[in-house]
Amino acid sequence: MQRSNTQAKDTTPPRTGADEKATLRGFLDYLRNAVADKVAGVPEPQVRTAGVPSGTNLLGLVKHLASVERFYFLGEDAGDWPATMRPSAEDTVGGVLADYRKTVERANQVIDACPDLTLPAPRPSRPGPAPSMRWVLVHMIEETGRHAGHADILREQIDGSTGR
Repeated sequence: MQRSNTQAKDTTPPRTGADEKATLRGFLDYLRNAVADKVAGVPEPQVRTAGVPSGTNLLGLVKHLASVERFYFLGEDAGDWPATMRPSAEDTVGGVLADYRKTVERANQVIDACPDLTLPAPRPSRPGPAPSMRWVLVHMIEETGRHAGHADILREQIDGSTGR
């Protein structure tokens, strides 16, 4: 394992807006940026090399999170969920990060347009009622935070880089 001579500056949680939606979105954006920052600058093949027996890798985490964002905020079906964790040979760091950032931008437009967090979030056709936008925001904070922790460990294994 190659060790980095510098540690990333740790950032503090965001100071968000005055209302609930701004607070939830602020924390979600904070975690989204942390995940993207963990992948930026990692060379091939380390960015797609599994750091644990399950096969989890940095590029796959970002690709997966883009699929989850599209599912919950844009109403797009992911199809094969396990496949969202596996980058293809054609996937590049730049391409996956650009897709993630574009997806986040589109998701934020949906969040911003929602006048009431009790309203259902968009989603593909499924039986039963759609979850509320509030539930989706909280779930995405949990999902992104969980994978941000995975990304922290994987990045430290690659080059010793720590911090958010």
